[in-house]
Formats: sequence, C-alpha cells, structure tokens
Amino acid sequence: MRIPLQLFTIGGADVGRSARSRTTCKYKCGEACWHEPGNKSDNPYFRDVARTALSRRTVLRGTVGAVVAVGATSMLAACGDDGGSTASSGPLEGMRFDPVMPNTDDALRIPKGYQQKVVIRWGDPVLPGAPEFNFDEQTPEAQAKQFGFNNDFAGLIPIAGEKDKYYLVVNQEYTTEQFMFRGYKEKEPTEQQARISMAAHGITVLEVAGSSKDGSLTPVIGPRNRRITADTPFRLTGPAAGTDLVKSKADTAGTTIHGTIANCSGGITPWGTMLSGEENFPDYFSGFGKVTDKTASERLDRYGFEDDADYHQWSRYESRFDLDKDPNEANRFGYVVEVDPTDPKSTPLKHSALGRLKHESANIHVTADGTVVAYTGDDERFEYIYKFVSSRKIKDGDLRHNMGILTEGTLYVAEFSSEKPVSVDDAAGSGRWHKLMTVASDGSATSHIKGMTAAEVAVFTRLAADKAGATKMDRPEDIEPHPTNGKVYCALTNNTKRGVDGKPGPDAVNPRNENKNGQILEMTDDHAGETFTWDLLLVCGDPNEADTYYGGFDKTQVSPISCPDNVAFDPHGNLWISTDGNALDSNDGLFAVALEGDRRGETKQFLTVPRAAETCGPIIGDKRVIVCVQHPGEEDDHSADKPFSHWPDGGDSQPRPAVVAVWRDGYGPIGG
Repeated sequence: MRIPLQLFTIGGADVGRSARSRTTCKYKCGEACWHEPGNKSDNPYFRDVARTALSRRTVLRGTVGAVVAVGATSMLAACGDDGGSTASSGPLEGMRFDPVMPNTDDALRIPKGYQQKVVIRWGDPVLPGAPEFNFDEQTPEAQAKQFGFNNDFAGLIPIAGEKDKYYLVVNQEYTTEQFMFRGYKEKEPTEQQARISMAAHGITVLEVAGSSKDGSLTPVIGPRNRRITADTPFRLTGPAAGTDLVKSKADTAGTTIHGTIANCSGGITPWGTMLSGEENFPDYFSGFGKVTDKTASERLDRYGFEDDADYHQWSRYESRFDLDKDPNEANRFGYVVEVDPTDPKSTPLKHSALGRLKHESANIHVTADGTVVAYTGDDERFEYIYKFVSSRKIKDGDLRHNMGILTEGTLYVAEFSSEKPVSVDDAAGSGRWHKLMTVASDGSATSHIKGMTAAEVAVFTRLAADKAGATKMDRPEDIEPHPTNGKVYCALTNNTKRGVDGKPGPDAVNPRNENKNGQILEMTDDHAGETFTWDLLLVCGDPNEADTYYGGFDKTQVSPISCPDNVAFDPHGNLWISTDGNALDSNDGLFAVALEGDRRGETKQFLTVPRAAETCGPIIGDKRVIVCVQHPGEEDDHSADKPFSHWPDGGDSQPRPAVVAVWRDGYGPIGG
C-alpha cells in the first residue's frame, strides 16, 4: 500500500536535526547546517508532482482530516506493507549475525561471536623515526610522521607477491583542536597548534600485515609508508591547470598545489590507486568579507565561504589561507585527489576534469568494453550528483596509462524526474545526465555551458550545474556502483532545510520535509550514456513511523537506521551502510542491507561506534570488517580538559580517532 506523503510542516525550529554535535559542525563543516544553503538557483524540483500528490490524497486516504509534517512526528500509525516480506526464507549469506542493539555506550559494540582490535590510532607512528604519541608534548614534526586526526575513508590494497601484506590507505579529514590540546582557545591557535593541525590532515599510506589466525592487522613501519599533509605538493590536471583561475603567489604556473584538506570519503580504482574527495575546504579560509570583486565574491558565496566558518585559523600563520591576500588559493581545493600507494615518492594528482565541489568521494565502474565511469556526490544540502565518463579505456597492468584516465572525458550532472506522486514506498522514476564539459586526449577542453569556459566549468562546477538544470538533492554523500550488477547506490544523508522558509519542498527522489533521517538512492544507469532510472531502496528513520520504507521488507524485523553516509559491498553482494549523525537517540553504526529477493530491504546493525563518534570507512571483506571511528567524544561542552569519551584506551585517557578491525571467532566468514 502506498503511503501518501504529507507536505505541510509544523513543529519547532529544531525539528529534524541530527545528533551530530555543534562542536563537530564547527570544525568539520563550518556549521553548514546552521547557515543558509549555498544553492540559491531556481532549478526545478518536481513542483507539479508534489501538487499531484496532494490532490490525490482525498482519493487515497479520504478519511484523513489533518495533514502533518513529514520530518516532524507523524500522526499516522505505522502501516504494514501488504507486499512486504516476512522472515520466512532465512538469513542471507553475509548477514547471518545477531544484530547489535541501539545503544549510547562508550565502546565499539559488535555481534556475539566476533572480536575486534585497533589497527592504528591518532598519533601512532607511521614513518620510520616517528616518536610514540605523547598528548602533552606534540610537535608539527612528530605529527607529520604519525597517524593523522579524524580518519574517514579507508581502503585495503594487497601488496603484489606478498602474502597477507597490504597498503592501508586512510583519509585524515579534519581536526578538532579543542580535543587535541588542553586549554585551547577557540579560533585562537598558537602557531605550534596550527602547524600540528596542518600536519594531522591529509592521507596516510601504511603497510600492514595480516594474520593467518585472526583478522587483526599490524602496522609495519618502513619505507613503503607515507604521510600526505596540508603541505605536500600535488600536480593539478585537467582544464583548470595553468589557468589564471588557479595561479597563486607561490605558484605562478598554476600547476603545483601544496596540500590536501577536508578529505572525506574516497575509493580504490581498478588500477590500484586511491581516490580521495576534498569536501569542506571553504572552512579553512578567512577574509571572505574583504573580497571586493563582485564576481569573485559571488563565486565564493556559491561554495559556502563565510567569515565566521573558519574555526582552524591557519591564515594567522599561512597567508595563502587568507582570501584577501591570495584569493585564488581557494580555487586550488575541492578536487578529487589520486594517490599511487605503491610509490611513496610519487606526486599525487588533483583532477579538475571531475569538477570542483564538495566531493564526498569518487568511485569507479568499468563497462564491458573498458570504459571508465567515475561517480561523485556534492555533500551539501540541495547540491547535485555527478559522473565522469572517460574517453580513455583501461589497460590492465599499465599504471602510467591508467593514471591518465581521469584527465580526459566528459563531466555530467544528474537531473531526476518522475511521473509518480511523492511517496516513500513507491518512489521511482527516470533521469538524464547533462553535459558540463568535455576534455580531449590532447588536453583541449570544450564547455557545454553557455557563457562559461571549460576552465570556469572545472573550477566553478556548481555554477555550471545550476545552469544545466540539475536536481537539488538531500546531501549526496558516498556514491558507489555495485561490483556485479552495476547499479549505483548513493547515500542521501539528510536535509533539515527541505520545505522550510521558502526552500525547495519534497519531490519524488527527496520525498520528505525537514528530512532528518535521509534515504538510499538506487540508480540503474546507462553508464557510458546519458539516461538512467531510479528508485529509493531505503527511506531511513524509525520503522514505527509511516514516513519510512525498508525496501518493502517487514519493518518490524529491521534495525532502525538514520543518516546514511558511506556505502560499501560485501563479497555476497549485500550493501553495507555507515551512519553519521543518527537522529534516533543511539550511537552511529554500520548496517548490512539485503538487495535482492524477498528479503530486499532487510537491514541489520553489525556494530555501533563509541559515543559522539561517526562510523567511517568501511571495508567489508570475506573474513574481516574494517571501520574508521571518527571524532569519538566530540560533544558540546566537552574538550581535552573535560573528555566525554575515553575510547579506545579506556581509563582516564583522551579519546583518539582510530581504525578498527573486526572478525568472527575462529576467523570464519563474516556473516556466514
């Protein structure tokens, strides 16, 4: 039975906020959820469809006398799905574990019959000569050789020819200085503190050794390891490289960029490199209010630059982070980064052909004829979904050739449509990809957006997508193609501004006002083409509420999930989802979801992370699960002087972000 969506709003101003602390919002995203969304374009958002849904309500539910906000507490009783599944067919392979119950414990909770062990934590040595971590005696030089802060994406790449040896590649997304230093004064770092913070950003490449007896991973401190920080040189590729838009005082050629920051999720390419998305980069720059050029100010505003969003204050000691002194430096961040983990001396790349936006990640699909397609989402409210179709085919074993794949091809942005009324359990439709720019094999580029050059499309991609008529989404975060069936899954985390104060209201693909719980989008894409179809696999939230949907599965039999962030797949084809900002009064967690058959939509919680932490990573192997625990204990009214968590070391220790391996007793198959 279809549940018609309620489209009016009631409730207080804070209705629909996730459980993420305001402290995390300050340091991770510059309090984006407390500011106005940057997308002020008038792109369509299914207005007519929404009106159709409202007009049909009297036909579908003629006895309903009151209309209540979806996103506020629903007055409808939870409705069973007449076509839903019961638990008759038995647990699916990969999902045969007892689900972890929601909790608020200061611990990483895993299923009965499983074990866990920390792989590496903030401050642990990575490079030869790195000192052991000492919370009260940190230095920039030590941090540059140690594991960085707030780990997010993780990838595990086998080392060729060596049994049980891997490259563990990890993003270090952002720093929360008040949890790194005792007595820290907000927005007033010392130079020592600021430079430790810079060194704690970036990417870690770490050799790890596996065990034949269990799923633990042991760091190997040696020449294969690498720390990439906010000062490491990168080479810019694509249409932006060498243009006046990216030339800075230190780089008059516009091709060499120092550092990567705000690295959120990412992906591992079929040719063995790591892709990392630079996300909340505007929050590292000051001086927005001093920019007098109208065009420059409008471009910065479209990316969410704010005078009060920079809680790191690096510009006190590095003038390049002051927009008034070096305005183009901001245009040198916001790209998909590619790193070759096999060569610690190689220069990593920033790919402008994939556009500049708040990339959550980038993940690859290869078609039968070798065409490479990269999918990426722009993680902010009312932003867009993109893909890049390369004109260079993949060549097995040719790393040099393959590392040029993301430099030539066509960048697209998605527009969604639907003929159906707005509904949580019957949401489906079609869509098309709009061309933004094409880069030829000789490096020349063509813009498909009137009034913008190819370089402008590459650097101000959001403005190009506005003009193309893309569909405004509810925070497109991790997006990843299924490894066997090719369907594309995207986590739309939440959007508390939808339908509020004149903001775009619900549409078929974003069906709720004040969306506090998010949804999982499933796309069947003509990967190298320009059309796709879509539906919603999950509309997340409390299963007892009428505005949720779990793929048609019996909602009384699922683990509640809220605020999906990262997606991954296990060897059996099940979808796994990590969460960020759980709005259901429980710690964040990692969930397995069935995609096929009569159990489609069954959702089971595999683990929960410690209090105030976010679940990141994750990697789902045959016999090992790896998660990154980000910002444990990062709660308002707490700090290094008043810890809210003591994970992972216990006692009265300071909380430390860490990577954790989980495996089954006896080292058997996960969920087997």
